[in-house]
Amino acid sequence: MPPTRKLRPQRPMRQEETAMPASYASHRAQLKSILLAWGMPEENAETTSAILSWADLHGVDSHGISMIPGYDGLRRAGRARMDAQPIIVRETPVSAVVDGGGGLGHVPAHFAMATAIGKAKAAGMAAVVVHHSAHFGAAGYYTLMAAEQGLIGIACTSASGIQVAPTFGKQARLGTDPWSFAAPSADGVPFLLDMATTTVAAGRIRNKANEGLPAPDGWLLDSEGRPSNDPLVAKQKGGFLTSLGGSPENSSYKGYGLAVMVNILASCLSGATLVTDPMHTKKPIGMDIGHFFMAIDPSIFRESGDFQADVAAFLGALRATTPMDPARPVMVAGDPQRQYAEARRRDGIPVGPGLLNQVRQIAQAAAAPWLLD
Repeated sequence: MPPTRKLRPQRPMRQEETAMPASYASHRAQLKSILLAWGMPEENAETTSAILSWADLHGVDSHGISMIPGYDGLRRAGRARMDAQPIIVRETPVSAVVDGGGGLGHVPAHFAMATAIGKAKAAGMAAVVVHHSAHFGAAGYYTLMAAEQGLIGIACTSASGIQVAPTFGKQARLGTDPWSFAAPSADGVPFLLDMATTTVAAGRIRNKANEGLPAPDGWLLDSEGRPSNDPLVAKQKGGFLTSLGGSPENSSYKGYGLAVMVNILASCLSGATLVTDPMHTKKPIGMDIGHFFMAIDPSIFRESGDFQADVAAFLGALRATTPMDPARPVMVAGDPQRQYAEARRRDGIPVGPGLLNQVRQIAQAAAAPWLLD
C-alpha cells in the first residue's frame, strides 16, 4: 500500500475533544422533545428516544443524538415521515414482512423484533424482515430485546450511505452494513456483539468531523485508495470508509463478504431497494432501507437453563484469560458498553460542543424546549 498521506481537513483541528455531560434523563427527554416537535406521535417518540438515548448511554455515540442533524435533513426534504406506522404485509407462524411506512427505522425495527420474539416463543424460532424503512439506530438494542427474553437475537440492516468500495474496487458500492448477535447468560449478563462491517461506524467519523478532529489511521481511504486522516474525505471528497480488515493485505475481503451477507438478508429477503440500485437514495419518501431480525429459543435444542449456564461458563473463562496488561483485563462483547452505561448514569452523557450547537439550533427551529443547559 502507498505510504500514508495525511490530508488537512477543511476546518482547523482541535487537539482534544471537550464534552458537556447531561443526565441520562435530560438527554432522553431532549431527544423526545425534538421528535414530538417534528410531529412524531407520543408512543413512537417514546420508543425512538429510548433507542437513541440507549446508544449514547452505552457509549455508541455514533448512533444516538449525533443522528439528529441527519434525521432533520431527511425530514425537511420530505423523505422521512414522522407519523409513519409499521404494518405487517405478509405473515406465517415463523415469519413476517413489515412495511415501515417511510419513517425512521426505530419504530418498525422495534415492532419487527417484538414480533419475532413473540413468534419464536410460540414456534421455537422466527425471522422478520422490514422494507420501506430508514436508519434504525444501534442494532444491539434489538438483539438485546431477545436476550432479555431468554432468546438468541440476530439483527442486521442495509445502510443509507454508500461509502465503501468492494475489495480492489475504486467505486463506493456498499454501506457500513452492521449486524448484531446477542445471547442470554445464566449470570444475567448477555453476550452482545454489535458491529459495522467497516473498520468503524460512519457515525464515529461524522463525530470527528463535528468537532474538527482527525480520524485515526486505518479508518479512511481517499479517492485514489490512499490512507487518509481527514474525516471529510468519505463524505465530501470522493473517498471511502475501509472494510473490516482495512486493506486487501489485511483481509478486507472478510468485511466485504460480511457486508454482502447483510444486504442479502436485509434487502434481498425483504424486497428493499438494493444499495447498488441508482434509486437507492433517490426515493421520494424514505430510503427504502431493509432490516432483518431473528429470534431463536434455545429450549428447542436443549434445556434453556443448561444453555445459559454454558454461555455463562464460556464467557467467564474468556474473561479469566491472563491479560497482556493487568490494567486491561480481557472482556467479551457487551462488557465495554455496560461499563460506559454505569459511568454515564453516574456522571452524565457527554456531547461534543460542535454537535451540541447543531442540536440546539434544530431544537430552536422546531420550537422544542431546550433541556441540556
